[in-house]
Amino acid sequence: MKLVIGDIHGCLTSLETMLEVVSPSREDLIVTLGDYVDRGPDSKGVIERLLRLKERHNLVHLMGNHEIQMIRALETRQDRERFLSGLCGGRETLDSYGGGFEDVPEEHWNFMRNAVLYHELEEHILVHAGVAAHLPVDEQDRETYYYQRFYSQERHQSGKMVVCGHTIQGDLPTNLGYAICLDTCAYGGGWLSALDVDCGRIWQTNEKGESREMMLGDLPIG
Repeated sequence: MKLVIGDIHGCLTSLETMLEVVSPSREDLIVTLGDYVDRGPDSKGVIERLLRLKERHNLVHLMGNHEIQMIRALETRQDRERFLSGLCGGRETLDSYGGGFEDVPEEHWNFMRNAVLYHELEEHILVHAGVAAHLPVDEQDRETYYYQRFYSQERHQSGKMVVCGHTIQGDLPTNLGYAICLDTCAYGGGWLSALDVDCGRIWQTNEKGESREMMLGDLPIG
């Protein structure tokens, strides 16, 4: 199994339910698409859970724009103010830690700083936001990995399927035939979505502890 999990945004119950329902083995690859923090109720719990998962499983965690914003909040006053505004949801993140940046353990900062920009498989490009179609995946502007919107995603020159998050879809993931977006607003009363790219099975879980399954082929293309 190669399991790709969309934007978690502090939704620990959704993440725990996902791992329970899917029950990945130690041999399976798990790739999380970023945005572990902000907006949801328990960003601290999410990162703690992923750190434990990494100890026993093959976990690759990608950088999301909310992680880079949190890191940058330590660097400039402007970035800090933006992070703490209602726009980012950073206040909810710090509240889960105890209220301040100083309450975030160094292990959690390292988890965020060590997140990778993308993960490339034989037939898929896994990235938080997207990639410019005309550039090799390793030659992108860094901001593209974090911030490109899904409606701008075109077929990549490699011919590989792009699997991303970042741009909120509706109740279900969106499949364009050459790109899939898994951000289904876990923190906003929606679903956390995950895809096994090997078989096309999709799982969704929510903060109520509910779950449901479907196949990628069940989604309309376009």
